[in-house]
Amino acid sequence: MELISSAERNRLFESFESDAFHLELRDDYSVPDEDGPYASWLRGESVDNSYMEPWLAMVRQVTRRGRTVRRVRVVTEPHTPYIQWEYATTPVNVEAGERIRWISRVALSRHALPVGGNDWWLFDDKILAVGHFDEDGRVLGSELIDDPSAVAQCAHIRDALWDTAIPHSDYKP
Repeated sequence: MELISSAERNRLFESFESDAFHLELRDDYSVPDEDGPYASWLRGESVDNSYMEPWLAMVRQVTRRGRTVRRVRVVTEPHTPYIQWEYATTPVNVEAGERIRWISRVALSRHALPVGGNDWWLFDDKILAVGHFDEDGRVLGSELIDDPSAVAQCAHIRDALWDTAIPHSDYKP
């Protein structure tokens, strides 16, 4: 299996035509760029969200062109501290143009998860970027998959979860 970096995966945002959808299944992400801001938040300090600016700029750019960037966050309840932090920082993503919804992990149990139960991005119902992580939760990279069957399975899960997940503005942890 060949993995691409997060930067290489983000290049897919330059070429998708209509919809980019992310399914998040983890209750904790060990993203090095977030380590400092997350630690500050845990101490009750204010957080400088400037570390998010490259992502937010990209989202603003593609959504201004009429494309959608969506994600469903599948979460365990009660929330882990990381998910509480993610919830607290989500308004910044929404302001940039992302559409984010939340769903309890319990509701997910009735769905069979494709691609090994990993997180994934689906671009225009054509290509998947499946996330792979090490045992400490650090991102190893993304596997690109364009197999029509795998893409169709993920599109089906996306549609089912999007329809039942709660929009961020209505979600109250």
